[in-house]
Amino acid sequence: MAETRCERVRMWRWRRSPLRRRCDLVEAWVVLGGWVLALVGGVLAGFVAVGAVERAAEEQRARSRQVSAVLVEDADDKVPARVPADYRVWAKVSWTGPDGTTHTDEARVSPKTKAGAKIPVWTDGKDRITAEPLNNGEIRLHAVSGGTLAALCTAGVVLGTVWGVRQLMERRRLEQWALEWERIDTRNGWKTG
Repeated sequence: MAETRCERVRMWRWRRSPLRRRCDLVEAWVVLGGWVLALVGGVLAGFVAVGAVERAAEEQRARSRQVSAVLVEDADDKVPARVPADYRVWAKVSWTGPDGTTHTDEARVSPKTKAGAKIPVWTDGKDRITAEPLNNGEIRLHAVSGGTLAALCTAGVVLGTVWGVRQLMERRRLEQWALEWERIDTRNGWKTG
């Protein structure tokens, strides 16, 4: 028996045909609009996210300043920092703020550091110990990662919405076909199925 070959007709929803319904054309426009919106929206969301990350890093850089603190106690038997890759331990340090007041807090220092050692720490505008500001390479990495994630999420939400709309349109199309078959089937008083 010879194998039958069914040719696939591309872009059939856009061509004039007596078999094309209005809902087919609407679906084609929904898909086209969804892809364009996903592409444009994803790019815009990516650029907005990149700008936000860069602004936040620059604000952190502007607020932070490095001060020299003095280790108040020995760091011999201290608990390691919470980050598994960090070998440093928490110990109490003291430093003088720009207004002359003395501040005390805990900072991560090298283990077995003796009391009285000078430790560089970063403080924010309110004289609280903070993390070291990101360098240019880290800012670039965070910005690119955030922008890519924002673009992919935006495009995913748009394409997911398009998929949902297409599912609703398909359900409605199947209901219309069932009604038309019912009308054709019962026109002469008999059923084909």
